[in-house]
Amino acid sequence: MNILSFDIEEWFHLLDCDDTRTEAQWRNYEVRIHENVDRILSILDETNTRATFFIIGWIAKTYPEVVRRIAERYQIGCHTLNHQLVWQQTPEEFRADAEGGIKLLEDITGQKVEAFRAPGFSIRESEAWAFETLHELGIKWDSSIFPAAHAHGGMLSYSNAVPSIVSHNGVEMKEFPICFKEIMGKHVVFSGGGYFRLFPYFLIKRWSRQQGDYLLSYIHPRDLDPGQPMIKSLPLTRKFKSYVGLKGAEAKLRRWLKDFEFIDMATADEQVDWSKAPRVEI
Repeated sequence: MNILSFDIEEWFHLLDCDDTRTEAQWRNYEVRIHENVDRILSILDETNTRATFFIIGWIAKTYPEVVRRIAERYQIGCHTLNHQLVWQQTPEEFRADAEGGIKLLEDITGQKVEAFRAPGFSIRESEAWAFETLHELGIKWDSSIFPAAHAHGGMLSYSNAVPSIVSHNGVEMKEFPICFKEIMGKHVVFSGGGYFRLFPYFLIKRWSRQQGDYLLSYIHPRDLDPGQPMIKSLPLTRKFKSYVGLKGAEAKLRRWLKDFEFIDMATADEQVDWSKAPRVEI
């Protein structure tokens, strides 16, 4: 199965950047979310593709009309309220961040939010308590695990990038981890973000076929926006990661969605035989 998901955030919602860390700073930047979401919805219409949208609560609070448009046709998930890494928060701060985002999305859409993704796939073994919090908040499907070493998280004990049942202190959660390709010892997530923009389409297509039974994509609106400004304070390496391949990304995504059939997470949940899924005790 190929699952298509979008992390709905503004172009300036970059992790590990001091100039884009707080809500007060976000007000200083150009608004591009409307045209970027319009672009995504147009692509999905043209390719007749379903997707799950993980939305930041701040987007819902600031631009509720954007969330309503998405929710009319697509599954909504929560991407926290303020887009902070889980391991940079206390359990109490994480609860407030997750609960605030979920409540805003539910109030605006009238839908029960049952899917969650942490920014940067940042739930590690040391933050396994987050699954208890998510369970208490009504989350059924999580997509916050990077099953290898990773800058923003990484869970080495989760060794197989397939849908699994995560268990912690008696709490169980259905987990859809991100996939990766190991290239020269580096864990490359070609199905979203900078690597999706960087690599030529023939490699994206080849690696997608090699994934076999499970591929999870994650695309940001900014990944498809070649007109976005550049945050000048970023180091050169971060500028490269954030801005490489923007001009060709939209065409690449359109080809991908035409060459492969993608579904949303709710449909994937119905296709997984959870009684046979691996169990990961954390």
